Amino acid sequence: MPPETPTSPKDARHDGWATLKRFLPYLWPKDNASLRRRVMGAVLMVLLGKATTLALPFAYKKAVDAMTLDTGKSQAALTLAMAFVLAYALGRFAGVLFDNLRNIVFERVGQDATRHLAENVFARLHKLSLRFHLARRTGEVTKVIERGTKSIDTMLYFLLFNIAPTVIELTAVIVIFYLNFGLGLVGATILAVIAYVYATRTITEWRTHLREKMNRLDGQALSRAVDSLLNYETVKYFGAEAREEARYASAARAYADAAVKSENSLGLLNIAQALIVNLLMAGAMAWTVWGWSQGKLTVGDLVFVNTYLTQLFRPLDMLGMVYRTIRQGLIDMAEMFRLIDTHIEVADAPNAPALIVSRPSVTFDNVIFGYDRDREILHGLSFEVPAGSRVAIVGPSGAGKSTIARLLFRFYDPWEGRILIDGQDIRGVTQTSLRAALGIVPQDSVLFNDTIGYNIAYGRDGASQAEVDAAAKGAAIADFIARLPQGYDTEVGERGLKLSGGEKQRVAIARTLVKNPPIVLFDEATSALDTRTEQDILTTMRAVASHRTTISIAHRLSTIADSDTILVLDQGRLAEQGSHADLLRRNGLYAEMWARQAQESAEVSEAAE
Repeated sequence: MPPETPTSPKDARHDGWATLKRFLPYLWPKDNASLRRRVMGAVLMVLLGKATTLALPFAYKKAVDAMTLDTGKSQAALTLAMAFVLAYALGRFAGVLFDNLRNIVFERVGQDATRHLAENVFARLHKLSLRFHLARRTGEVTKVIERGTKSIDTMLYFLLFNIAPTVIELTAVIVIFYLNFGLGLVGATILAVIAYVYATRTITEWRTHLREKMNRLDGQALSRAVDSLLNYETVKYFGAEAREEARYASAARAYADAAVKSENSLGLLNIAQALIVNLLMAGAMAWTVWGWSQGKLTVGDLVFVNTYLTQLFRPLDMLGMVYRTIRQGLIDMAEMFRLIDTHIEVADAPNAPALIVSRPSVTFDNVIFGYDRDREILHGLSFEVPAGSRVAIVGPSGAGKSTIARLLFRFYDPWEGRILIDGQDIRGVTQTSLRAALGIVPQDSVLFNDTIGYNIAYGRDGASQAEVDAAAKGAAIADFIARLPQGYDTEVGERGLKLSGGEKQRVAIARTLVKNPPIVLFDEATSALDTRTEQDILTTMRAVASHRTTISIAHRLSTIADSDTILVLDQGRLAEQGSHADLLRRNGLYAEMWARQAQESAEVSEAAE
């Protein structure tokens, strides 16, 4: 991967040479000689094609002159004219042949460049912190990647096969016009090209701002649509269909208004370009006709000039579109590079070793942390989870329980203090080895939209079917899978919505069993389940906990009463710790929470009766 450049200010413009320069290493890979040969082969095809195109007007002129200068229509004149006509036709075919050979040779280069850049962006997104992914809308991120990768192939085509050949052709036409007609026609051609380029650039710059606004509104509309569809059930719960439709319609309407302005500006650009082109064509051809009337030029010269200007302005007619495409491609690529340049909040230390776990203990040593600097969540939290023990963490909402899980997996780094596993500071080891030693069963077990077998085997890359079967049995879901018509090949749906809450939790437990980590974290793993399912899952969790270090974050105290140690958090501090019986005897916060939950349970039972 090419070296990264420092992050630029968010409002800086990236759609210039700096963006193009960053992309060039993907086009000319240092470690792939085959692709570099393909690039050189494509350039050779461009030169051959352009040489053929530049020779065509000479054949055309000679054929016309042979037909007009010999009034006797002799056999020699006929033969000569026929030869030039055939040469002209052969040259046109050769031009098409070289163009398509160029595309065939270069296609692999463009696709590989697009693929490598897309892979690098995707990998970078997975390296970014949880803070980034919580702050960004998935729809907007995917749209940035989609536009950025799609623009690469088009940009390459226009830069290499339109702009560069046009510059070559313009230079050759100027030389040919000078040698055959003098400075007058050369000056008119150069002046027209300069005016054309200036008008195109000026109007396109204006259109670029409109296009940027369109992109922003397009991303906003997409993100609202994706957000609404992902929360389909919530929308239905609150009868908010009309509200969601209005929000999406508002964004779509704003995009449509911006698109109208953009398309209208395109009409203005086309008018300006056509005016400049046709003024030059009219002037050049009138000058040639005048030269013919004076006996200085032939009819073939009129065809000669007309053919060259037509060939020259055929790609120049596309200059507006080409400039817009390249400009927009640079903008889209810049947005993608901005994603690549996003600061990695949590990174491995240089030459960090792998975590080696022989005794899976966990220690929080005076940890201070908050998601924002003006809002501290954990205030010097210290506790120890001995190897092989079952420890529960409880406390009121907002006490910092889930924050502990995120810090342990190193989604964030603490402001101060240390987190140790087997005596090793997790900031000093690789994140890959750290997370390999940890397993989690979250409150909301989100599954991939794939099969049950795929989701269970996801716990470890390369897991065998025998290991998947063993994990399913260990999670007490093997019988359920056996009853399904398609067994492990059963699709679970988006986010696993085709399964019940208990089934999803068992799949999550099986996935963790496949991973087989020495430390397992249960983060409110039964809070969303009914009492019967909860008891079944608890039985499975206790079986999983044997011979492992387990940390259970719980809201229902009855689910963790048999833990070796219970840590009670209150406003980011350790208020109490001990066994269930010890904490009840202290008559503190834990005893108060236990009494309140027991009373609520009794009230529910009375209401049910």
